[in-house]
Order: sequence, then structure tokens, then C-alpha cells
Amino acid sequence: MTSYSFTKPDIRRFVAEHPDAVAAGFCGLFLLFGWLGLTRGWVGLALLLLPVAYVVGGYASAKSGLTTLIEEKEFDVDLLMIVAALGAAALGLWKREYHLIVDGAVLILIFAISGALEGYAMARTNRAINSLMRLTPDTARVISYGQEKEIAINQLQIGDKLLVKPGELIPTDSIITEGASNLNEASITGESLPVEKTIGDCVYAGTINGTGALVTEVHQPPESSLIKRVIRLVEQAQNEAPPSQLFIERFERVYAKVIILCGIVLITVPSIFLNQDWETTIYRALIFLVVASPCALMAAIMPTLLSGIATGARNGILFKSGADLEMIGNVSAVAFDKTGTLTTGQPCVVKIISLDGCNVNSLLEIAAGVESYSEHPIGQAIVKYALDNHLNIAPATNVVAHTGFGISGEVDSKQILIGKASFIQAQISIPINQDLIKQSTSLEAEGKTTVLVAENNQVLGVIAVADTVRSEAALMVKRLRKLGASVIMLTGDNERTALHIAQQLGIKEVYAELLPEDKVTVIKGLQREYKTVAMVGDGINDAPALATASVGIAMGVAGSDVALQTADIILMADSLEKLVVAIELGKRATRVVKQNIVFALTSVLVLLVINFTAGITLPLGVIGHEGSTVLVTLSGLRLLKK
Repeated sequence: MTSYSFTKPDIRRFVAEHPDAVAAGFCGLFLLFGWLGLTRGWVGLALLLLPVAYVVGGYASAKSGLTTLIEEKEFDVDLLMIVAALGAAALGLWKREYHLIVDGAVLILIFAISGALEGYAMARTNRAINSLMRLTPDTARVISYGQEKEIAINQLQIGDKLLVKPGELIPTDSIITEGASNLNEASITGESLPVEKTIGDCVYAGTINGTGALVTEVHQPPESSLIKRVIRLVEQAQNEAPPSQLFIERFERVYAKVIILCGIVLITVPSIFLNQDWETTIYRALIFLVVASPCALMAAIMPTLLSGIATGARNGILFKSGADLEMIGNVSAVAFDKTGTLTTGQPCVVKIISLDGCNVNSLLEIAAGVESYSEHPIGQAIVKYALDNHLNIAPATNVVAHTGFGISGEVDSKQILIGKASFIQAQISIPINQDLIKQSTSLEAEGKTTVLVAENNQVLGVIAVADTVRSEAALMVKRLRKLGASVIMLTGDNERTALHIAQQLGIKEVYAELLPEDKVTVIKGLQREYKTVAMVGDGINDAPALATASVGIAMGVAGSDVALQTADIILMADSLEKLVVAIELGKRATRVVKQNIVFALTSVLVLLVINFTAGITLPLGVIGHEGSTVLVTLSGLRLLKK
């Protein structure tokens, strides 16, 4: 049989972490013993214990309500509850009906229990958010003069060499200088599939090293690491109330004044004009103060939005504020930058045509040999394609880049030319095969870039390179349409290429050949047409458009300061599927908030009707009122589920 023991530090920690629960517990004990005293006729003992229950259970609410009253000259629901409880106690003492004092103590107790439950619910959200802070170790293993030593993360300096063993957490953002491994970046991107990293790649704090040992070099201060910036932004999102919550808070203060005035009217009018006894009217007015208080309405929004923010952070979706979560759920159109967003942003070889007598692999080996000396994206794409297909790249000499036209060199003492058809034709004496020219032109009409490869005086073939569409892009467009959002493409590329990409994805509205300022103009026009427009881009070239859109969304920008500063929502994974998840999460949050508001208002109306028609006791009114508040808070926590 397992036994449990609690030490003094355990108790102190529990009290420090759950003061509301402790206060509610002691309040319940004093209330219980006070009630037992009354039932046995020990009035003196009861009148000693019940006030203690009032003080213990109501201290926090009284302090909060009086602080608001003194500093801001405003009433809030905490003060209303305390006034109602004290009113019941005063009425009980006046009439010597001590059960009314018990009723007031029950109000205090249930209000305290409600506060403890709300605190627990919010703590669940905070734990989900604060779990980000536990993603990095406290120490790092530094290599200095061939020796290993562990030092605190905050003592790391730029240039320090770190040893990260298999299975360990990356201590801070750094660059790999030795080794290769697969890293689990789920803590940053929300993607569980490991990512291969090798020399020259950046690794991020909080990610998990796979099977290979790594030596990395610190290239920025630990406090500037990506995970630290994410944590700061999430904390900022916690502390910034969205417009809807600010409206509810302003409404609460006006509403509280109205409730107090109505309470005064309910006391005076029936007593003066309807000849009802003061005790009954005061008691009924106290119940009115309780059931009419907008506690549930106050809890309808922020727990829901904070739960959504926490769920987003766990899945690699960073909302900068609750307002952004609300806004993304209401988008009616999504505008995409093309390059690097709908496409991979990396050109790759998509088609190779060789003339009779030339093997495709031989053509690639020759072209890659010359292009291996080029820094042009097309040349790099050809080299990568050859390496991916395990071809032997031919060694080249006397390589010369002809800017804007092509490149030339020698392979096995043969003159090799790679570039535009006009460049090739100007260098050789034999006319280029017209069928090859037609095929090249046809490929260019599809938005591809073509280069011809010639050996001495003979053209060997053509290589077509293009920025390919992301594999998930077409499905993402369909899912967005199902969610009721129109999809638009914005690009600085030529119209022919843009239309070809749009056709593959099923996008009908396309704006091409746009400068950054042109994208801003287009976004403003779309906002006039669609009202709420989201812009998805890389966070750098599209920064002005991201800032102009109703919601700016940057994707796949781990480590980009521009993206973190400009966009409203960051998709840490380089995946369009996360955008759909973000919109669905926003729509779900909006739906839950509306449900909570309707339920909160309905609860108040039902309790008011019952109070003025059938009549209810103060404890039942408190249970109905506080029960609705707890249910609304728990309803908001539904967003913590994936």
C-alpha cells in the first residue's frame, strides 16, 4: 500500500500556488461549524465563527472591489457580491434571523469556490503557455581548450562552442560546425517529423537532437533565441485584452452602476408605495444584486481566447494577441504571396529534353560541371538535381559567367555553353533545331525558365527550371474555400507564370507584376470588397502588405525578426496546413465566445425572472449565478483540446 506524506515546504507551496482554494476551504470550515452552532442553539459561538468565514472567504473580493472603487471610482462585480453578503448579515442581525447570516456566508463561500475554480481553469491555460518556458535546459556543455564544462545558459557568449549529445535539448540558437543529425523541432514548428541538419545549418533552443553528436557555435545572445522571443510574444498576448474584452469590461462598470440603482429602487419603491415590509424588499433586492451581476459575461471571452492562444502555441501557431485569434476566425478572403508561400521558393529542374545522340544523364553531368561554379539559382538547381540523382559531375575548367545571358566553360577540352537561345545561337555556327526551340517556347509559356546546353557547335538539349508549387497548396486552397474564404494570389512575377501557378491551384483571382507598394494598394482594395482580409507572405518582402492587411500572417520564418515584428500571426512551420488550422481555431474560438455570451445573458435573464415571479433564496441565487460563471469558464477551456 502506497503512503503519502506532506512536508511543510509542500504545504507552503500549495498555499502559495492555490490561495483561493485555501481561502475557500477555511471559509467552508468556519461556515460549517457556525451553522452547526446555530442548529444546537450556540448562538454566541455561531456569531463568532460566521464573521470569520466572511473575512476569510471574502477578503480577496473585498480588497479587489474596494481598490477598484477607490482608485478608479468604479463598481465591479466583486463589490456587488460583498455588499449583498453584508446586507444579508446586517438584515439577519436586525431581525435576529441568524439563518440570513448563514445565507450571506454561503454566498461568500460559493463566490470563493467559484473564484478558486476559475483560478484553476486559468491555471490550466497558463500551464499550457508556460510549458514553453521549460523547453530549454538550464545549462550548456561548452568546449573550451579541448575540455568540456557545464555553464549556465545566461553565461554563454557569442562564439562559444557547444557539445550537444544525442537525445539532448539544444541549449540555445547556434550554428552547426561539426556533425550531422536529425532534430525534432516540434517545440518550435509543431511538426513531429525530424529535420535533417548538417554543418552550416542553424539549430534552435528547445529542439531535441537525434542520433548524432553535434558541435555548434553560439551566434547570438541566448536571450535573443527564437524560443525566448516566442515566449515574450505569448506573454504579451496573455496581457493584451482584445477589443471585445475591453468592451465587456467597460460595459461591466456601467452595468454595475445600473444594478446598484435598480437595487435601491427595489428596496424603496415596494416599501414606500406598495406597503411591503422592509425586510422582504431588502432581501429580494440582495438576491437581485447577486443574480443580475455579470460575472459569467465577464468570463465569456478571455479564458476562451487564452486557451486558443495556448493551443496555437503548442501547434506552432503564434498569435500575438487575442484580437488576432478573433480576427482570423472572421476572415472572408486570404491573399497569398506566390514565391516562397504557395511555391517552395526554390527553383528546381522540372523537365529535360535531349536531342538524338545525347544521353540525358550525360547532358546533366556536363551542365552541372559548368554550373557548379555559378551562384545563379538556375545553375544551383541544375547542380542539386544532378547530385540528387547520384550523377557524376564532370570537372570543368575556364568557366566564365556571362551576366544576363548564360555561362561557358570547358569539359574534357570541349567548349560548353549554357544559357538563353539567343546567347547560344550567337556563339555557334549551326542553326538550333527548330523543334527544340518550339518545345522550349512551350515550356516558357507554362511559366518555366529554360536554358539550352551546347557542346562545341552542337546543341545537346534544353533544361527547364521552375519554382514548384507546394505539395499541400492545392488541398489548402480547397479547404479555405470550404471555410468560406476567397483565395487571391499576389506576386511580383510576370503574369504568364502567375496564371500558370494559379491554374494548378484553382485560384481565379490573380494580381501579377506587383511591387511591394502595389501589393499594399491591392490589399486596401480587397478590404473594401471583402472587409476582413488576411495576407500570407514571407514576412520580409511582403512586410508592408502584412502590416496593411486585417491579419498579417508570416509562415516558415523561424528566426526572422522582420516576420516576428510585422505579422500578427506566425506559422512557425513551413507548412500551409497550419494556416487552415489557425483559421479553424479562430472560427472555433469565435463560436465558443458567442455561445458563452448567449449562455451568460440567458442565465441572468432566467434567474431574474425566477426571482421576480416565483422567488428564490439567496443561496440558490448564488448557486445559479456562480454555477453559470464556472460553466462559461470551463466552456472556454474546450479550446485546449487539439
